[in-house]
Amino acid sequence: MWENCKNEQAHIVAMRRELHKIPELGFDLPKTKKFVLEELDRLGVEYKCSEVDSSIVATICGTGEGKTIAFRADMDALPIIEANEVEYISQHKGKMHGCGHDAHTAMLLATAKVLTENKDKFSGKIKLFFQTGEEIARGAEVMIKDGALDGVDAIFGLHIGSIMGKEISSGKAVIVPGCVMASYDKFVIKVTGKGCHGSTPEKGVDPINIASHIVVNLQAVLAREIATTKPSVLTFGKVTGGDVYNVIPNEVEMEGTIRALDEEVRQFLARRIDEIAKSTAETFGGTCEVEIIWGAPPVVNDEEMALIAADAASVAIGEDMVIRKVETPNMGGEDFACYLQKVPGAFFFLSSADSSKGTDVPHHNPKFNIDEDVLYKGPAIFTSIAMKLLGNEK
Repeated sequence: MWENCKNEQAHIVAMRRELHKIPELGFDLPKTKKFVLEELDRLGVEYKCSEVDSSIVATICGTGEGKTIAFRADMDALPIIEANEVEYISQHKGKMHGCGHDAHTAMLLATAKVLTENKDKFSGKIKLFFQTGEEIARGAEVMIKDGALDGVDAIFGLHIGSIMGKEISSGKAVIVPGCVMASYDKFVIKVTGKGCHGSTPEKGVDPINIASHIVVNLQAVLAREIATTKPSVLTFGKVTGGDVYNVIPNEVEMEGTIRALDEEVRQFLARRIDEIAKSTAETFGGTCEVEIIWGAPPVVNDEEMALIAADAASVAIGEDMVIRKVETPNMGGEDFACYLQKVPGAFFFLSSADSSKGTDVPHHNPKFNIDEDVLYKGPAIFTSIAMKLLGNEK
């Protein structure tokens, strides 16, 4: 069955380009949803639309009773002004598919076509998740609350691009057991002091000084409080305060992110941010408020499911195109982790990094693009997994 996916290559590219033109953000993706529903209707695939957001769960039934597995594609885009010079450039100003979700959606639609045409070759059910809000780490949570995972025995997802390193040649799949991506969360620290003129700093409480000490003090957590064998990141990405050069402001606001491969480290970092920020502010006579905006936990693949997926991929695209071991996980995050906390499964990567085509640009970049020649491999791996788990001839 997976062999048929190569015949869908041209259609996958066409769908991906149409979706690339209409990037939408967050939970409300009306044009993207319309595109997906029209394709599912054309294929005669049953589906259910969420009443909460634009997510869709399509279901394809085999010839008899059996297990239920799920494949997921995320559909949302990023608030980026695209800089690519392509005929299918974003038509929505300030929005861009800069992370490959257009390709994910197109590949899952192609998977739906091949599975629908081969219902007689498997038993059980296959659910296809078309998810919103991955970029804000909330879409998976919505689908779980909607009951999308009810009855699902295993789930699989993929990410295209150069996430695991641009040195991995285009067309190779990275499928490994255990932790493959970090948790990702946001923190906001609001420091309050007492404004005064810059010529008389003794008359006020300088929140810029406090904020500076908080930045330095928190970096010491990584260096002195967490074992070097447990990778973690604490990054400040935004610091805002003041209006003019010679006046000490009343407030400074800072935003950043924490990443961890271990849930205990994740929780420890969040706690220490709160403790150190508040105590540092108090030391210098100010106060501060700390907010942790929880994103997603680490992405941890089930060992058995990762092995099944890797074996299935080797059948579909060749063993020489499958990487089964990496030195370190990626410190980026993915809310697919939320599904893996509920049911066993595996999240894997399809490289589209080709320097000769300019597709080795990092994700979330205005010039991000993919090597479209590899798109058929996503559905090929998905359908091969389906046959391995549900196929009538095992």
